Amino acid sequence: MTGLSGVGIGWRPEIAGFVAELPGLRFVEVVAESVPASGPLPPGLAQLRDRAVTVVPHGVRLSLGGAEPVDPARVAHLAAVAQRVDAPLVSEHIAFVRAGGLEAGHLLPLPRSREAVDAVCANVARTQAELPVPIALEPIAALVDWPDDELDEADFLTEILDRTGALLLLDVANVYANARNRGTDPLDLLDRLPLDRVGYVHVAGGAEHGGYYHDTHTDPVPPDVLGLVGALCARRRPPALLLERDGGYPPAADLRAELDALAAAAGFPAVT
Repeated sequence: MTGLSGVGIGWRPEIAGFVAELPGLRFVEVVAESVPASGPLPPGLAQLRDRAVTVVPHGVRLSLGGAEPVDPARVAHLAAVAQRVDAPLVSEHIAFVRAGGLEAGHLLPLPRSREAVDAVCANVARTQAELPVPIALEPIAALVDWPDDELDEADFLTEILDRTGALLLLDVANVYANARNRGTDPLDLLDRLPLDRVGYVHVAGGAEHGGYYHDTHTDPVPPDVLGLVGALCARRRPPALLLERDGGYPPAADLRAELDALAAAAGFPAVT
C-alpha cells in the first residue's frame, strides 16, 4: 500500500548519528517543515537516501482542521519535500494550529461535529490536489473533548477517511493516552477503526502529570503501549511502525532497546 515495512524511527538532527548506524533501518520520518524545498538536505538525511532508506515527510503546520482553507504555500512546500526525498507518502494531523490569523504553536483538537468533518475533508482535498503522493491522516492526543460532540471518535475518523480516500496514520500512544484520560477501553476504538486503511503506526512514550497521562515523546514507551501494539497486530498487523522521540534522548543502548522491544511486540525484524 505504501512501500513502508518494518520498524522505523523519527529522524531528528540530535540523533542523526545514532540513526545512521542502525543496520536494519528501512524507513524514517522527518518533520516536513524542517526540510527546505530547495538547496542541501539536512546533514545525514541525504546519506540515508543514498542507503535506500525511505523518508516520509510528516507535516505539523498545515492546520487541516482549520475553518480557513489551507495555505497554498504550505501545501506546495509539503509537495516539494515529498518529491525531494522521493517519499511514497506524506502525513499530517487531524487538528488545527491557527485561526483568525493567530498561531497556536500546538496541535489543537477538533470538535467531532459534522461541520468539522466538512472542514477537514475540504482541506484534505485541497492538499491532495497538489501532492504527488498519498497522504495519511493522524488523529492527535487530547486532554479534553469539546462539549456536544455529534460523533464519537471512531465514526468521526472513519467518515473523514471514507470521504477523502486518505490513509490512516494510527498513533497507538495517542489511542492509549486518550482512552486512559477518558476512562475508556482503547481496544474499543481499535475494534471500530478501518485497520485496513492504516498506512503506518506511531509509537511513543509518555508520563502522568497532574492526574493526566501526557503523550510527551520524551519518555520511554510504557509497557501498556507496547501491549496495545501487540493487540493491534493481533487484529491486523500494520505494514510499518515508527518510534517517535522528540527530546529527552536516552543513551544509545536504551534507544536501541526501545526499538528492539517495538519490533518484538509487532513481530518485525530488529533494526539494531
